[in-house]
Amino acid sequence: MNSTDFRMPARRLVAAAAAAALTAGPAALAGAGPAHATEGHGTASAAVLRTGLDVSLLNKTVHAPLTVSLNEVRAPRSARKTALTASLDGVDGGKPFSVLRAEAADARATVNGDRAEASATLAEARLHVPGLPLLSVVELEAVSSKAVCEAGRSPHASTTLPASVTVLGERVALSSGGPTHVEVSGVGEVRLDLSRTGTTSTTAAATALRLEVSVDPLKLNVAEVDGTLTLAEAACEAPAAPVAREEAADVQPQGARAERAAPTGADLAATGGDSTTPYVAGGAIALLAAGGGAVALARRNRTD
Repeated sequence: MNSTDFRMPARRLVAAAAAAALTAGPAALAGAGPAHATEGHGTASAAVLRTGLDVSLLNKTVHAPLTVSLNEVRAPRSARKTALTASLDGVDGGKPFSVLRAEAADARATVNGDRAEASATLAEARLHVPGLPLLSVVELEAVSSKAVCEAGRSPHASTTLPASVTVLGERVALSSGGPTHVEVSGVGEVRLDLSRTGTTSTTAAATALRLEVSVDPLKLNVAEVDGTLTLAEAACEAPAAPVAREEAADVQPQGARAERAAPTGADLAATGGDSTTPYVAGGAIALLAAGGGAVALARRNRTD
């Protein structure tokens, strides 16, 4: 009877000490979870043709914007359409007219792993604006642009241009020295900006050919066409570089080395211990003390 009365408190003492030691450790470790880095996926885009034109009709009493694009894609897609038509009220009775016709018109944009890439290619192309159904604004053999962005490497942008193009019916040699101006009496003028490229630490952009158009054809039911035409553009942004984080493994010395390498309380932080070490040590002491007390009480009970 008495032995039962003494043994129960002893067991409760051991259980309480163990609970205190076990709850202290997890509470200290609650905010020490592993860290994860978020990675950007990168972007890529390309277009064979983009227009931003303002068409003035009926002696400039009506303005009709012409904003169209051909093969405008964003990763991970591709397009190979070779013809683009549009329609405007007041031009040719509102019937669709051809903006661009080409033998090849290809735009690609992909993001794969740590690499983003975009490209646009146009070959044997003829570009028209409203009011000039028979005269091309520009005719060219081939243009292309490419942008490559890879994690951890410098982005790259490039363009390819022919030696010459035909602008408003006139053959014009292309020069990298600056913009090229072409003016045709009774029709209008075109300014050509060649091979625009640019890069930053993570992005790249390339435009093969950009035309600033101002056309005023006579007696064609179109007062004026102003705006820009962009041919073969590509752009990309590199994916974020992967961040590798490794947690150092705790290697505990064994045997005689453990005695020589045992750190003092003052050197605990410098030797690899963390804030949970005192809790673990305290729990162990509490368990030993509780066990010793239980044994002593049991022996005294047998003596009585």
